[in-house]
Amino acid sequence: MSTADLLVFIAVCATATFATRVLPFVALARQAEHPLILHLGRYLPPAVMMILVIYALRDFRPLTDGRLNVAPDGWPLILASLTVVVLHLWRRHALLSIAGGTGAYMAMVQLGGTP
Repeated sequence: MSTADLLVFIAVCATATFATRVLPFVALARQAEHPLILHLGRYLPPAVMMILVIYALRDFRPLTDGRLNVAPDGWPLILASLTVVVLHLWRRHALLSIAGGTGAYMAMVQLGGTP
């Protein structure tokens, strides 16, 4: 694949990605004050975040055999989750909470030597 082909491929992918992100805003611009759109705008982001949290913690079992999970993946999950909660309660900034929790988890996993 030549450099020109690669640049065309990247441009097409970028255009398609941008179009799919912009299309809902353009299509629903006239209905911005519709009650359904306002309802979705208010409740959909927290619902999506909750789904992501449930998915991330789906295999975590905090109590194993009646004791706190001290498996190699147990403490990083607990501490990263607490980091997200503390950061969000402190600053109320979703991006900061997500980045802080992800950074804390990755640091614990990489520095702790757990797989």
